[in-house]
Amino acid sequence: MRTSRISQETSRALNATTALTPARSTRLTRSALAQFSLNAGAAAAAAAAAVSTVGDGGDIEDAITDGEGGKRKRGTAATAAVGSRLGGGVKEEEDKAAWKGKGKQEEGSDSELSSAPSSPAPAPARNARRQPVKRIKRSPPPATGAVGPENWERIYDLVMKMRTDGSASNAAVDTMGCHTLAQPEASPRDQRFQTLVSLMMSSQTKDTTNYVVMQKLYNELPSATPGGKAGLNLENILAVPAERLNELIWAVGFHNNKTRYIKGAAEILRDSHGGDIPDTAEGLMALPGVGPKMAYLCLSAAWGKVEGIGVDVHVHRITNLWGWHGRAGTKGPEETRARLEGWVPRGKWAEINWLLVGFGQTVCMSEKGRRRCGECEVGLEGLCGAADRGKVRAGDRKSVV
Repeated sequence: MRTSRISQETSRALNATTALTPARSTRLTRSALAQFSLNAGAAAAAAAAAVSTVGDGGDIEDAITDGEGGKRKRGTAATAAVGSRLGGGVKEEEDKAAWKGKGKQEEGSDSELSSAPSSPAPAPARNARRQPVKRIKRSPPPATGAVGPENWERIYDLVMKMRTDGSASNAAVDTMGCHTLAQPEASPRDQRFQTLVSLMMSSQTKDTTNYVVMQKLYNELPSATPGGKAGLNLENILAVPAERLNELIWAVGFHNNKTRYIKGAAEILRDSHGGDIPDTAEGLMALPGVGPKMAYLCLSAAWGKVEGIGVDVHVHRITNLWGWHGRAGTKGPEETRARLEGWVPRGKWAEINWLLVGFGQTVCMSEKGRRRCGECEVGLEGLCGAADRGKVRAGDRKSVV
């Protein structure tokens, strides 16, 4: 990868200053950079100015706990490391690594430095108090009696037709969804616990993978007592070592976190709920690793109670593709749930998740190239603004023939 002149000069200057004084303080390092900027010309001054302004922004909040988030871009990570050094006094060894990495940034980072102002920006105040991250407030649910989008009933009926006897039938959720995984021969209490565990493992995991792992728990989870019944129940989860449980569920996404959540939830059920799962959404959401989607789906499948719509990535994505939440759309599943519950008839709350998850697995996939718009009744009737027009036209011709 080609290295920019600014990055090369900056790297040489840093190597020169650190070679003379290997243990300089933060103040001396800034002085050395400022001195270099006077000697190296306007281009190097622009680089120093761009770097000094990076540390002004706040931290980005991570949605995944325990550092299991996605990868950052190389250029962004390097710039963030430099900004932290100038603003907060990190060790000189970390400064070297951050600045040496600047020499191999992508071309996008080079152009950003080139466009920086020629005059250096004022240095940030030392030990300045960092401002807290602004949190996005959840949108309140719309007023009761809100009107649904135009043609929503027609779209709903078409999808239901495809799900029951059409191109979207026989989805993975139909035979491997969490609502199907409890063992029929287990006691009602154990069935409810099995449903909860399957939902806790289903996050960021395909139904097929979750099904295989559940079968593994049924067959290989050891008994809590000698001669007792092996398999998935509360007592066996409480007794199994966390390391062994983690080995059994390693195939699901974020299995380390889920091992902790399942063990922690089992202790709460034993100590606070008499060994059974809560029968309210609030009680379920008080368990570690259980959010609104899992709580409402668990209430419906385990207790037969419908208190809300379980909105996952399929429901959120597809309803936004159809424009059911206006031109601006919704930012996340919780906002989508609040909007839907404002106008979707309560009699459809329990089935809409099953309906749209299966539709998303078979016809309206997340990858645009895999979507079967030519076989989708919604697209063929011109009711989906996101449909691939070429596939729809091909589907029209095929239906005529």
